[in-house]
Amino acid sequence: MPAAALLLAEKLELRAADGYPLSAMCYRARGPEKARLLVAGATGVPQGFYRRFAEFAAGQGYTVLTFDYRGVGGSAPRTLRGFEASFLDWAYLDLKAVIEYFAPSDNTPLYMVGHSYGGHALGLVPNHDKFAGVYLFGVGAGWHGWMPRLERLRVLAMWHIVGPIVTRWKGRLAWSKLGMGEDLPMGVYHQWKRWCSFPRYFFDDPEVPEIADGFATVRTPILALNATDDLWAPPLSRDAFMSGYRNAPWHGVDIDPSAAGLGKLGHMGYFRPHAQPLWTRALQWFEGLGR
Repeated sequence: MPAAALLLAEKLELRAADGYPLSAMCYRARGPEKARLLVAGATGVPQGFYRRFAEFAAGQGYTVLTFDYRGVGGSAPRTLRGFEASFLDWAYLDLKAVIEYFAPSDNTPLYMVGHSYGGHALGLVPNHDKFAGVYLFGVGAGWHGWMPRLERLRVLAMWHIVGPIVTRWKGRLAWSKLGMGEDLPMGVYHQWKRWCSFPRYFFDDPEVPEIADGFATVRTPILALNATDDLWAPPLSRDAFMSGYRNAPWHGVDIDPSAAGLGKLGHMGYFRPHAQPLWTRALQWFEGLGR
């Protein structure tokens, strides 16, 4: 990391709505601050994964905040065995409080970049109206039926064979043992497995009809970009999920990474260095909203 970036990056400890400590990093804008930008990450992905993007955006005049949901990265306890946390906690308690902390008190715009689960969490928080615009990468419904055949079989094996064995053995979803990311609390695992069994994720779950009502209140402009080689969240999966934002002006963009000269993106490549042209596109979109 360049020395200038070290001077402008500050480690923070924030408090969730219930007082739980959350690890965060603030990357100060270099030069006059154009806007503030909150990064809401993917399931089991620590905030450090988004560091290069945050540094890039800070260099373009954005003050950027990244954070870890409870149970992940710097916000994880010593052991996840017996640790209670869920997807809804990540939104209702964690993201909600982070938004309240980071939202400017003046007229500076607040934007959000969401990766995968970050696009789910937006519609779950009650203070989504603080965002002037949201750019999503790789958001999808999670249902195996939207995936290519081979990936579909792998995912079904994970949910019905590997996952149950590993969670009984470890008391958590030992995601790291599978080379898939950081380990996840049991509550997150159970919700994820249940909702991925529905074509439209939690919108099809009869036990949580209030979620759809909450999403209907979102009216923030959203752009949702998905790579055609994203096996977990191909464009059809995105469209199935994003239909839940039925009152928001959202627009889906498909990108063929090979044709765009980006090589491979998949589900995680959006935030790797070779995807920098996509970062430029996102920031330009935000700037267009302010004109």
